[in-house]
Amino acid sequence: MASPVLHSAVLDTLGMRITSGELAPGAVLTLEGLRQEFGVSRTVMREVMRLLESMNLVLSRRRVGLVVRPSDEWRVFDPRVIRWRLDGPGRDAQLRTLTDLRSAVEPLAAAGAARHATDADRERIVELAALMRQRGEAGQLEDFLELDIEFHSLLLRASRNEMFAALTEVVAEVLAGRTHHGLMPKPPEPVALDLHEEVARSIHAGADRDAESAMRGLVEEVRAAFADETAN
Repeated sequence: MASPVLHSAVLDTLGMRITSGELAPGAVLTLEGLRQEFGVSRTVMREVMRLLESMNLVLSRRRVGLVVRPSDEWRVFDPRVIRWRLDGPGRDAQLRTLTDLRSAVEPLAAAGAARHATDADRERIVELAALMRQRGEAGQLEDFLELDIEFHSLLLRASRNEMFAALTEVVAEVLAGRTHHGLMPKPPEPVALDLHEEVARSIHAGADRDAESAMRGLVEEVRAAFADETAN
């Protein structure tokens, strides 16, 4: 049986080559050529090819091989595609489009959470905001990231909108990408900590308009911080 690490390494390498543009649309990949390049079995290579197809990164053509598809056909919400694009030369453009997505979705999700969250959800989101302040002010960015992902994931799920809830992995990749690529201030900006707490308090109180407004302010703070970072 192939090592999961080896399988993942081959998938990541090919995914990065495609999403970075190193392999341009129309480029042809063959099972035998890839198997020889990576020194893996046909079974491993077929599984990698199947996964790339499932993301619409490539198209299988009989007697030709796998043909790289143009970016407008990719499954852009797949967390792996997002991660590869954030790791590549198009990182800034990817962050901008993902921030636009968050700006459209998360304020409405916060309002929905204020209306529909369970009592346990309301208590937990307040607790998470407080823990984020503690870890953030201490400069513990990895701990802060873990809490931040839980905060935003809970908010999306608590909205009781299945479309919003389906974006939890997307938002998690955005948050992780900002931290791992050094785009997250250390420690986090005080205004960001304040806004997380304001969102949490509003959801806890069932104040949907206040929750929406605070979340809109939070996403705009992220946008402004990103603009400052890329300008430097």
